[in-house]
Parts: sequence; C-alpha cells; structure tokens
Amino acid sequence: MTADIRRFAEIDSTNEEARRLGDAGTEGPVWIVAERQTAGRGRRGRAWESPSGNFMGTLYLTPHCGPREAGELSFVAAIAVHDAVDSLLPPPLRPALRLKWPNDLLHGRAKLAGILLESSGVAGAEVAWVAIGMGLNLATHPEGMEYPATSLAAMGAGPVTPEDALAALDSSFTRWLGVWRGQHGFAAIREEWLKRAEGIGGAITVRLSTETLEGTFEGLAPDGALQLRLADGERRLVSAGDVFFAVPAR
Repeated sequence: MTADIRRFAEIDSTNEEARRLGDAGTEGPVWIVAERQTAGRGRRGRAWESPSGNFMGTLYLTPHCGPREAGELSFVAAIAVHDAVDSLLPPPLRPALRLKWPNDLLHGRAKLAGILLESSGVAGAEVAWVAIGMGLNLATHPEGMEYPATSLAAMGAGPVTPEDALAALDSSFTRWLGVWRGQHGFAAIREEWLKRAEGIGGAITVRLSTETLEGTFEGLAPDGALQLRLADGERRLVSAGDVFFAVPAR
C-alpha cells in the first residue's frame, strides 16, 4: 500500500480531517497523523483523550465498495492493529494481546487501543470514503474509566514512538487489506479475527442503546455480528453494542 502521509502538530480530529479529504474528493489511501488532538472522539461520540506521546491517526481510504463491505473494514482494522502492536511488543508480552468485539485491542483485558470507523457520501452503490481512526496508548493511558486501560509504557514494553507505530500499522494494513480484497474476502478476515478474540465461550454483558443482555459469547455471524446465547437458549445477533466480560469468581 503506497499511502500519502499528512502530519499535524495539532488538529481537531484526524477523522475530521479525513472527512474534509472526502468532501474534497481526495483519492486514498492517506495516513493522517497528529501529535495532539483537541476534539478526539471514540465510538458513540465519546471523547478520546489525546495526549502527546500516544499514536493518534486515521487511515483514509476510498475502497470503491458498498456499505456492507465498508463495515467489514472494522474487522480488518482490528486485526491490523493487533498485529502491528504485536510486532512492537517483546515476545513475553504478546500472548495477552487480544481483540474485544467490535474493535478494541486489549492487553490482559485492559484497553490498549481503540478504533473508530466512519464513512460517508454514498455515490450510487458505493461509499465515497472510509476513515479508520485509531488511538494507541503508547506512553500514557487514561485512569478512572468504566473499562480499565493500559499503555505500552505501563506494560514495560520499552519506548515506542508514534513513528514506530505508524510504520508497523502501515505494513500490517497493507497485508490485511490485501487479504480482504483477495479470493476469500471477509470469510478469511472473520476467521483471523476469531483467532485473536477475547472471551469466546465465556459470559459477557452486552449493553445496547435500549437494553442490556447477558449470555455466552459464541462467536461471529458471517456478517460480523456478535452471536450471543441467552440463558433461555435463544441466540441473539448483535450488530452494535458495548461488551463487558464477567468478573471471575474469587
């Protein structure tokens, strides 16, 4: 993947810059990276802390695909981020690196990275662009969050710069976008995501916008929806929600 790189000392949000590129009709891929964001955001409009020293960036793509295929890129991104960070870790720290549905990267069940996928501008049957925003906790991580967080520094992974992270991410995305566009498409991506998934077969709570569900995480449907087995035996498919793992009994 030969991508342009646009660097900013400070910006409102790298995803907002991707939106501006989309509005201007820019052809991707373009990496947008910033040392600091003043209006970083996560899923469902949540604020995302953006201190210097962490990686804050967006991969802007013009994938020439429909909305359903564009949504699959969330899982492509999760695998790419997982493997990029894996390559930056000392071998003893790698096994605890896992993915939480739909697209968080965990280490020891603490959040290490988040991904925000946005798209817009449907032109005929195609989306005009996709923005894959990523925040990787390299040097610092937030405290007092509902879901615990960590950073590479806190894990003792050694110094990793945002430039190190960008190089690893670019290489990893090149590989996994190629797989996604290949013969087996999303089926291959789904299989690889499941290999890296945390909590399959275990109890989880899924918080939706209108209700909260509890059950067993059984895997992914062919379209990427979470498969949840409720206590009464019913299987529910969840396309959007927040997942929490059951706390082990002591």
